[in-house]
Amino acid sequence: MKENKITERLFNGLLKENPTFVLALGMCPTLAVTTSAMNGLGMGLTTMVVLALSNLIISLLREFIPNRVRIPAFIVIVASFVTMVQLLLEAYLPSLNTALGVYIPLIVVNCIILGRAESYAYHNPPLPSLFDGIGMGLGFSVALTLIGAVREILGTGNVFGFHIMPAGYTPINIFVLAPGAFFVLAALTAVQNAIKKKAAAKGKDVSKVGSGCTEDCSTCGDKGCTKRFYDADAPEKNPVINEAKESEAKESEVKETEAKEEESGVKEESSNE
Repeated sequence: MKENKITERLFNGLLKENPTFVLALGMCPTLAVTTSAMNGLGMGLTTMVVLALSNLIISLLREFIPNRVRIPAFIVIVASFVTMVQLLLEAYLPSLNTALGVYIPLIVVNCIILGRAESYAYHNPPLPSLFDGIGMGLGFSVALTLIGAVREILGTGNVFGFHIMPAGYTPINIFVLAPGAFFVLAALTAVQNAIKKKAAAKGKDVSKVGSGCTEDCSTCGDKGCTKRFYDADAPEKNPVINEAKESEAKESEVKETEAKEEESGVKEESSNE
């Protein structure tokens, strides 16, 4: 059972809910750092390490983190791991650290990290949460590496430092510029959608796996995480509504007590007369 759950989380992050091609999350580093395959791979693996470790710690502490301060707690945990990873990159991979630049600290507020903490790690056991982070991180790494490789090949004729295009090939410089990232991302997303449509036509199930709340993250709206925390139909999971109801109950109790005291006082006065 555990093996099936772990396999599902890995497969989910790589394919069914790939954070880049399916959910379209983390677009800022995706478009900015994928000027080469190496940069894309480095950014993806860095994010995967932070995502997996933060998911694990958040899951372990989920019973101790108050619901009302969960987001600040998530940010503190994620920021701690980002700082560790950045110091390690500065020490052992300074060139990669320079290439990624400000986008390493920005992992702290990456919507992939906070999204997995909110929708999965905060509500599930540690082991599945760890592999959910690994799966999502691998999916992000594969996506960034593919985008970086295509841009590098078309823009320079190289990939991972090796020249692979014919000698007479003229590099298309736009692919190493900002617009090239949009073109390549759109093309790869279209390819994935075409493959999914062919699979659906053959009768295969290509629906996305629910991310901890059994809802489709890409079209969630108010159905998933929002419903879990703020839906009036689920008050036991809604801290805002619970607090409002508790305050209303207290106010009504006070009013009832005051009314009873006034009534008893009136009766005493009438009996004395």
